[in-house]
Amino acid sequence: MKKPLKTVWGGDFTAENPAERATLSGQATEVPKTQPSVAPVLKFQEGERQKPPRVSDTPPAPSPPPKLTDYQPIIGEAALDELRFLATSLRGKTAKMVNSTAVGGGVAEMLNRLIPLLGEVEVPTRWDVITGGNDFFELTKAFHNALHGGDYTLTNEGRELFLAYNEQNQQRMTFDEDMIVIHDPQPAALINARDKSHARWIWRCHIDLSNPNPEVWEFLRPMIEHYDAAIFSSPSFARQLPVPQYLFYPCIDPLSEKNKDLDESVIQRVCDDFGIDRTRPIITQISRFDRLKDPVGVVQAYKLAKPYVDCQLVLAGGGASDDPEGAVVLQEVEAAAEGDPDIIILNLPPWCAIEINALQRASTIVIQKSLREGFGLTVTEALWKGKPTIAGAVGGIPNQVIPKLTGMLVHSIEGCAYQIRYLLTHPEFAMQLGRNGQEHVKENFLMTTNLRRWLLLFRIMSGTSGN
Repeated sequence: MKKPLKTVWGGDFTAENPAERATLSGQATEVPKTQPSVAPVLKFQEGERQKPPRVSDTPPAPSPPPKLTDYQPIIGEAALDELRFLATSLRGKTAKMVNSTAVGGGVAEMLNRLIPLLGEVEVPTRWDVITGGNDFFELTKAFHNALHGGDYTLTNEGRELFLAYNEQNQQRMTFDEDMIVIHDPQPAALINARDKSHARWIWRCHIDLSNPNPEVWEFLRPMIEHYDAAIFSSPSFARQLPVPQYLFYPCIDPLSEKNKDLDESVIQRVCDDFGIDRTRPIITQISRFDRLKDPVGVVQAYKLAKPYVDCQLVLAGGGASDDPEGAVVLQEVEAAAEGDPDIIILNLPPWCAIEINALQRASTIVIQKSLREGFGLTVTEALWKGKPTIAGAVGGIPNQVIPKLTGMLVHSIEGCAYQIRYLLTHPEFAMQLGRNGQEHVKENFLMTTNLRRWLLLFRIMSGTSGN
């Protein structure tokens, strides 16, 4: 008897979460994570539908962030000494990071690990999260898609709404720190507070601006030109601006619950809970349910490859508090799956780091078939775990996936299907890709490298780089 499509639900991505809207100060609050909190696997009679397991609906207490010394086995003592030295001339300086969400998405994950490390090297850093109504986040989601090259007509009402919410946030915030870092377009208009601040202002752009919608970019550009510097994730994202521009690759924390080593028993338990058969190849994409991540295209590629190679497809993700489209895209994915029992769709809350970690480690191949991308930290995570990775040749992904060396780049659904077939039928080549990818991440995309870049930039901005 044909088994039903398995869609597992957990958490509420649209409900108001106090952690998402709270202003975070001092040491950042860790993105909550949990061990799999699902019921034990139950036995069912033939033909009886199994109830999907539920993960925890509420985040657990955060675990303490790692200390610098915890990274010594990974990067070595000399690298730690360099970080401490770079911070010496910054003692007494303070910084603030501002973004649009405390949970969900790569920016929040990075800030949750970066800010405690900055504090440990005596550069106290405050984290503020802007607030806004659904109308604001629907508008900024449209901005996000438009800046990635999508069609959009910006109305006067849209301009006024964007500026009004930024003004509200400006009024409730203070900007007394020495360095202010504004992440992405949502809070970009906070630069209007610069005249009342002694700080140096930095705009950190995490998205692909290589081909932005002209109307939206021309609206934002005058704001960006008032910053003291801009940071992009890839050279191709940079724009013609009258301010210095810097290249910062995003990063992952190898000690976070999403990336640390796991016992085999944990990996097996998560797969058992979600009905994943580890005796057969597992193809996985981990990402928000976002059209730019092309989860429907992943389903179509899987269906093209399936007649030639036996495999299962796992699509695991959720949403972020500043992304209102997730539920609609999830419905599109379920419709595309058409009840295939080997397609497992997991709608997980952002505190399911252990589950995501286990799914990636259980995977035979990891896919990130983005149509547009800022950098794609899910690619970094897969490479760090030594997994052969197939990814869209967009945004910052080619900085990570070097074709036939650290992974495989694709430009179409058919190309993705071909690479699935090829890697599943050439396991030794696939394993070599995984080994190379892990080393590439170690050299370029770990949190300690990111900390080093921030310390160097703060030294430049504060005029202490020569000390």
